[in-house]
Amino acid sequence: MHVVHPWPPLYDKNSKILLLGSLPSPKSLAFGFYYGSPQNIFWPTLAKILAVEEPEKTKEARLAFALKYHIAIWQTLKSADIIGAQDATIKNPIANDFSSILAQARIKTIFTEGKKSTELFNKLVAPNIGQEAVYLPSTSPANRATQAKAIFMERWSLVGKALQEV
Repeated sequence: MHVVHPWPPLYDKNSKILLLGSLPSPKSLAFGFYYGSPQNIFWPTLAKILAVEEPEKTKEARLAFALKYHIAIWQTLKSADIIGAQDATIKNPIANDFSSILAQARIKTIFTEGKKSTELFNKLVAPNIGQEAVYLPSTSPANRATQAKAIFMERWSLVGKALQEV
């Protein structure tokens, strides 16, 4: 199935880090916002590393949460062929244009969630902007085995450190 990413990047001029997935999942598309699948642990993970309460499960609350903590959110890809939410099936990827967000926000660190998003960003985008992404394990329900390991929170704690540094 050919998927075209429907949402603009979530950021403001105070955003310090950029968190990227590959493409929104069918459940996120149905919800109408980033990481909208009820089984995805993106929002609880962010709340845990920031030591704050998780936002309500609404688009508005999650948007406000991200901006309050200076987190920009987008997707590495503008479009691609993909089966469901399986990043391993991505074909014909077209990267988003990051020039606008990088010019308007104070992004110091770019994090990509999942191996495929990291691979695609570093191949398709990094050469154009002169900055590679930092890999984070996926918060997708398909990654439950890794999420149970200590390395999951160790990697995600880099987000909290990056927010404190800038």
